[in-house]
Amino acid sequence: MTSEADPLTLVLVGPMAAGKTSVGRRVARKLGVPFVDTDKRVVAAHGPIPAIFEQHGEAHFRALERAAVAEALGTGGVISLGGGAVTDVATRTLLIEHPVVFLTVTPAAVADRIHSGGRPLLAGDDPVGRWTQIFEERRDWYDEVASVTFDTSRRPMQRIADDIVAWRRDCLLYTSDA
Repeated sequence: MTSEADPLTLVLVGPMAAGKTSVGRRVARKLGVPFVDTDKRVVAAHGPIPAIFEQHGEAHFRALERAAVAEALGTGGVISLGGGAVTDVATRTLLIEHPVVFLTVTPAAVADRIHSGGRPLLAGDDPVGRWTQIFEERRDWYDEVASVTFDTSRRPMQRIADDIVAWRRDCLLYTSDA
């Protein structure tokens, strides 16, 4: 997976509000590598995501997102992908050579996390119902790219981060013994 010359890389995928940013920052700190949120990179370069969706559509946003993912993978670190990044086949292809953590969460646990707004795909009267529908549509893609899965529903984010760090270090030990 990773050689001495390659940057340490770990990718986090999962549905909106699964805790990718919260867990990712903690994991990066413990591993001593940069944390990259690809959504934040897209926003910094192109403006707010809701505006991109409104003005240019989802396909345009996914292309911008794919470019941000490719750039982040090239530099390494802990990389948090937006919830829908896996819908793009080219983005999934980019992930093949990297360790990918799928963070999952139950609809009940996510209900408290999605009230902050700024999620154009959850607009409407039933955001949890819409979240559930989107998650089910994408679940096979998350499973396809995942090396391992962690549930963030009920455990403290720091404990989840510690478990991910232990898993990643085990991967490094295993590959260096091969």
